[in-house]
Amino acid sequence: MSNTRGPISQFMERNYLHFNAAAMMDAAKGYETHLDEGGKMMITLAGAMSTAELGISLAEMIRQDKVAIISCTGANLEEDIMNLVAHSHYKRVPHYRDLSPQDEWDLLENHYNRVTDTCIPEEEAFRRLQKHIQKIWMDAEAAGERYFPHEFMYKMLLSGDLEQYYEIDPKNSWMLAAAEKNLPIVVPGWEDSTMGNIFASYVMKKELTATTVKGGIEYMGWLADWYIANSGGKGIGFFQIGGGIAGDFPICVVPMLYQDMEMENIPFWSYFCQISDSTTSYGSYSGAVPNEKITWGKLDIHTPKFIVESDATIVAPLMFAWILKQ
Repeated sequence: MSNTRGPISQFMERNYLHFNAAAMMDAAKGYETHLDEGGKMMITLAGAMSTAELGISLAEMIRQDKVAIISCTGANLEEDIMNLVAHSHYKRVPHYRDLSPQDEWDLLENHYNRVTDTCIPEEEAFRRLQKHIQKIWMDAEAAGERYFPHEFMYKMLLSGDLEQYYEIDPKNSWMLAAAEKNLPIVVPGWEDSTMGNIFASYVMKKELTATTVKGGIEYMGWLADWYIANSGGKGIGFFQIGGGIAGDFPICVVPMLYQDMEMENIPFWSYFCQISDSTTSYGSYSGAVPNEKITWGKLDIHTPKFIVESDATIVAPLMFAWILKQ
């Protein structure tokens, strides 16, 4: 056991020897090896990982250059910033399994939107961001400029306008860490998010034009260029937290380049790990085993492949702790 590692890693190495615990260790060591050999890593964030405060560990991964690019849902993009500016107003409901429909209605009436055991406050979170992001959208449109969803968020964060609201240590915000590094992000299906819905409402009211925010096809084109530029040498690994569009969209860049752009020398993803609580099922992307991705031209026969069937809110911070030698 390396004495350069901190107590969390030492505990993991001593105790996590079998089953999903061992799969997690194998995947974490594989991630580390991939970076040590000069590879880069994409992390994809599904679900509500930002509301689960993954930023506490992910922000440090970003600062230490352990992640080169992120793919996330629009919800994860905005919910990290919501937690940054409205943390004290969140409401935890540990007995959420016992809530009646009337209890849920009461939460709605009190402007609380529930994510499992955590309720996001509408006024302090959604509306607080809306006020600032709307101005940035409007200014861009007036100047004839167009940006990706994450670029608008970066502008808002780097302007300093939100600092007056900070309610957590800013070092625990992964979006702030990403903005400070100008980390590449792709946000497939951004319109399926609160800020996306709010933007759509302004378009419907003829106050903004839909094309002011760049969309998914442009994200795919941008990602293709990034992949071509960065996939030399050891290549790019794929670390998938959850399932869904955050993972499915970016992993498809490889077969798109190979099959549709006819770039027959484009490298496959050179590492693959998924943390998922979706069991192998019928037609489920989230529950598909890694080998299925070989048939789609995403992974090679020899790509190191790992799947950890567990709760990502438990597993991801532990894996990040290992990679950070904590």
